[in-house]
Amino acid sequence: MELRHLQHFVAVAEDQHFTRAAERLMVSQSGLSASIRALERELQTPLFVRTTRRVTLTPAGRALLTEAERILAQVRSAHEAVAAVQGVLRGMLALGSEQCIAGVHLASLLAAFRRQHPDVEICLRQAGSGALAEEVAAGRLDLAFAVRGALEDTDQLRAVPLTSEPMIVLSHASHPIARAGAAVTPEDLGDEVFVDFHPDWGPRRTTDSVFAAAGVRRSVALEVNDVHTLLDLVEEGLGVAVVPRHFRHKRKSLTALPVKGTGETVYETVALLPPSQATSPAARALMALVETQDA
Repeated sequence: MELRHLQHFVAVAEDQHFTRAAERLMVSQSGLSASIRALERELQTPLFVRTTRRVTLTPAGRALLTEAERILAQVRSAHEAVAAVQGVLRGMLALGSEQCIAGVHLASLLAAFRRQHPDVEICLRQAGSGALAEEVAAGRLDLAFAVRGALEDTDQLRAVPLTSEPMIVLSHASHPIARAGAAVTPEDLGDEVFVDFHPDWGPRRTTDSVFAAAGVRRSVALEVNDVHTLLDLVEEGLGVAVVPRHFRHKRKSLTALPVKGTGETVYETVALLPPSQATSPAARALMALVETQDA
């Protein structure tokens, strides 16, 4: 099995099309097809279901994709490690992050990284914490900034704590909760209509665990995937939102009250990384800058 076979296989899996994959790889379509057939012969199983419009992975292909991506990521890390020893950091930094993550000033962090390491290409992806954890564990991301929630360290994943804070409830200023002006408990909010993120997002996972621990069921009627829409809906009085404390600075017109009975700290942001021996030089360099920001 050659690395180019795995590179060709991953490209076809991503594009779901031989012609597009061949164009991206700058190889002939016949050469690409021959490479895939050689891989299938070696593994003694079809990897793709081919149609006139596209190709899809077989169960064997899906199993191989996870391992192929991890192998290629390790090879890339090996090249970058050698370059780093020679005093030059180059290659790619594949980074993931949730929106509005606490403890990291993402834009200024990446700008500082670019100034220090201009030969490193930065690729950024925003997603929920659950998806980001899977991407780091599979080797598709070098690191990710996420919310710990239910995430646990594994053989392929470790979480480095960054910061933590309590949760608050945001509401329109005319809402009865706002007029009461006192800290609330999950029980006080049980009958409210909630605005919240999709279940994969860290703040949503944290809020769900808070209410589950209190034994309180809640209704998330308005489910969104960006912070500003959530704040807009709360500002229009369409619901309340339980969010990390730093969200209160994003919309001063909303009333923010503490949520009692949730423990001293319930929202923790972390950097998700592969095991130390598999962490890329670019990821280590970025984490060094994170520590500088914190200082």
